[in-house]
Amino acid sequence: MKKLERGFYRKTSLVLAKELLGKYIVFHNNNEKLVGKIVETEAYMGFSDKAAHSYNGRRTPRVEVMYGEEGHAYVYMIYGMYNCFNVVAAEKDIAQAVLVRALEPIEGLETMSLNRFQKPFEQLKKSQIIGLTSGPGKLCDAFGITREMNGEDLTQDKLYICSGTEEKFHIVETTRVGIDYAEEAKDFPWRFYIKDNKFVSKP
Repeated sequence: MKKLERGFYRKTSLVLAKELLGKYIVFHNNNEKLVGKIVETEAYMGFSDKAAHSYNGRRTPRVEVMYGEEGHAYVYMIYGMYNCFNVVAAEKDIAQAVLVRALEPIEGLETMSLNRFQKPFEQLKKSQIIGLTSGPGKLCDAFGITREMNGEDLTQDKLYICSGTEEKFHIVETTRVGIDYAEEAKDFPWRFYIKDNKFVSKP
């Protein structure tokens, strides 16, 4: 697997959200290497997108990373308890990002299991194995991705994304999740996932 370079992220979040599918997130955390394949994403298109944190040019300390250079991590907390990992897209001052909604766990399963369920992987039920990384808060919990990673440069060596294999898959395009407040934007088909992958959060 080859680490993605800065130029890969220099595209709209709609394009990037689809191109991230099948790629691999790698996180070196406390001498542990955790790897997961990206199987579900959502695009947030910035100023014109009522579901985006940067809608209408909104600029607060929380969203400042979105206005920065592409290829950085934007990590924020929802409901005061769940972290969400996003990839900054486009280029500086465009303020677009891609939410990584679900991963297929690949490497570091024991650590993911202890992080998520406080028990060894071999003791997990089938539903718990599926639930390791099948949602934005779940995957951050399993990987140990916290707000400390907000702004992390994804071209460096701690948290990054690698190219995938040459596998063929069908991409499903559908509506985003949990944005009922976003008026007409809630109906935009800007969520993408790998068809028939069991780790998708919501088919």
